[in-house]
Amino acid sequence: MTSSATNDKLLQLDTGILKKNACIVLIKTEWNAAIVDELERGCVSTLQKYGIKKIVQLTVPGAFEIPFGIKTFWKNSGKKKKPDAFIAFGCVIKGDTPHFDYVCKAVTDGVTQLNLSLPVPVIFGVLTVNSEEQARERTGGKHGHKGEEAAVTALKMIGFTNNKNA
Repeated sequence: MTSSATNDKLLQLDTGILKKNACIVLIKTEWNAAIVDELERGCVSTLQKYGIKKIVQLTVPGAFEIPFGIKTFWKNSGKKKKPDAFIAFGCVIKGDTPHFDYVCKAVTDGVTQLNLSLPVPVIFGVLTVNSEEQARERTGGKHGHKGEEAAVTALKMIGFTNNKNA
């Protein structure tokens, strides 16, 4: 795994016994597919490295639709088949219009609301960048691999959720 200089401890997984039978749902966007697919690849590889076998992969059209996709999956999953965490992947690249600001705010607020209302963590793996170059720097470049970081964050938060002292 590639580590960024500012998150030296993030990729250290010292949360104790991992929940090996965890189910993690990845939800990704169709927009900026090359970047988003790389985030997903890094995430899946990291989850598999830690023995996670139940990985559900879903696709929605764009970042704006991520919160609805997560909410709908949660609602439609049976009581015994609820996931232990969600990871949201997308890449919103700033353009010449305010559309970027609206989409970034909507997806951020939506994921925040899900974290406050669902009993499982929703990890924010949506890149909000000014250029494709900045996105690539976050998929294995000088800013690490945000897909790998999202996987480790999900595992840590599942451990936190299952910690009776939390």
